[in-house]
Amino acid sequence: MKRLITNLQNIWKVEELRKRIILTLGLILTYRVGSFVILPGVKYDALSSTATDQNFLESILSVFSGGGFTNASIMALGIMPYISASIIMQLLGMAVPAVQKMQNEGESGRKQINNYTRLLTIVICALQAPSYLTLYVSNKNAMPDDPNTFWWTQTIMLLIAGSMFAVWLGERITERGIGNGISLLITVGILSRLPGAFFAEFGKSVEAGNLIRLVLEIVMFFLIILITILIVQGVRRIPLNTAKRVAGARAMDDVNGARNYLPIKINASGVMPIIFAQAIMTIPMMVYQGVTQEQDAGWLTKTLGDPYGFSYNLLLVILIVVFTYFYTAIMINPSKIADDLKKSGGFIPGVRPGEETAEHIDQVVSRITFPGSLFLAMIAILPSIAKLAGVNDSFAMFFGGTSILIMVGVVLDTLQQIETYQLNRNMDSLMDGTRVRGRRGANEFSGM
Repeated sequence: MKRLITNLQNIWKVEELRKRIILTLGLILTYRVGSFVILPGVKYDALSSTATDQNFLESILSVFSGGGFTNASIMALGIMPYISASIIMQLLGMAVPAVQKMQNEGESGRKQINNYTRLLTIVICALQAPSYLTLYVSNKNAMPDDPNTFWWTQTIMLLIAGSMFAVWLGERITERGIGNGISLLITVGILSRLPGAFFAEFGKSVEAGNLIRLVLEIVMFFLIILITILIVQGVRRIPLNTAKRVAGARAMDDVNGARNYLPIKINASGVMPIIFAQAIMTIPMMVYQGVTQEQDAGWLTKTLGDPYGFSYNLLLVILIVVFTYFYTAIMINPSKIADDLKKSGGFIPGVRPGEETAEHIDQVVSRITFPGSLFLAMIAILPSIAKLAGVNDSFAMFFGGTSILIMVGVVLDTLQQIETYQLNRNMDSLMDGTRVRGRRGANEFSGM
């Protein structure tokens, strides 16, 4: 406890860091307040009365919007349209030469891509807003008694403005605050649902008179977080030999005598494969939940429409493995890494520079991607396993899936940035005798 207080005091002593943290907290508070500002004319009482009857799809969307989706707030669409637009732009970068050219133009190209991403976000919001009002608000009997054209127009514009305002808040956090703003807003939205889910599980355990079960669930929850941290930070270090640095009239050895290495992350694709796979799997769920009892949804749709069923989770695992290899191929380009190594005078011992180096890196990436994809698949189906074990729906979602990966990744990234500010001012690390792993050290190649 004393060490924690000392670390907090050290953080507060850095003026720039203090200002950034205060600004970040202020913008996050603004985002949270916006998630409770209800759209004009919407009957909130009708939404509140059906809040406990959320299906799996509604629960996911509610978690990622911080409750704005179920509240029918001006930020009901949240930050997800921007995430979808970013994914589309990344995919276009693989197939469209014009986008590839912008990606290679440095800072100016990045600004152009960001502008196109924002415009695409507006288009996605304009398509999602009417669907949200029709498929969710209307089905909850929360629409105004006589919704006219003016109401539809102003409500759609408010939903678009709310989503773009959330994007603006995220960009300001990234630029002037601490951490990645977009990811941080998603994380805050997820964490805001955790206390309510925990107390619901606590009440269920008290009612059943089985508190030992709750303790075991908490232990498993922290164990899953620990394993997730280990996998997220896990890297395969490929040893490198680099040319010596020249300082004055003499050559300098590697920093502190440490050997250089090329770090390849076990989970290089991050959370994207799960997002892709779940986006595809929501289609049969939407079809199944959208038909009436008199209509036949079809055997296949019924089977895949159950998010806790065996067929649904088996297909989800297959999709995650496929998308992990796909997205890793986007993130890691062995030919480019080999070319950067050759230009910097570095080489892998026992491997010739150039094409053989690219083949060697590609083999290493292929070997470590498979266990990484299995880990992502395991994380994705953990909520279903927790549900089958008797955990309530809302708390089971925090046992895996995108929720835990995003939370762990964002928290680690934020801690790394805070530690960087401290170390730059010759202050102690957040943890004595070590540092938060994941930030590149002086002996790591930065060619990627």
